[in-house]
Amino acid sequence: MIKGVYVLMIKVKKDIKLTIGSLGRLSFKKGSYAYVGSAQNNLEKRVKRHLSNNKKLHWHIDYLLNNKSASIIKVFYKKAGKQEECGIASRLSLTKDSISGFGCSDCKCGSHLFKLSNGNLSNLGVKVL
Repeated sequence: MIKGVYVLMIKVKKDIKLTIGSLGRLSFKKGSYAYVGSAQNNLEKRVKRHLSNNKKLHWHIDYLLNNKSASIIKVFYKKAGKQEECGIASRLSLTKDSISGFGCSDCKCGSHLFKLSNGNLSNLGVKVL
């Protein structure tokens, strides 16, 4: 079992509005997004869960991925401790538009979901899964 962090590359095919748990109603513009998460028990199982269409809506990302207009197009990962999750999110926040409060209710980050302009994540030190 791999412990690590991951980045989901998500394609939103059209503008959508969704109610995301305690965050309320949010708008997602058509385009590419990167979601940063961690799995400190079983990385493969966590990613499979995100890829599944049959799951209980628990995390913020579940609500977005439950919409037919949103889909995972690529998964990046890195063997690392949970602290690296926030490190990657922090680096993304410097150059990308963020969805405030998304996916970061258990840390002090401003967001773990970012709208991408070019989809380039080469400077984050993560690999394609």
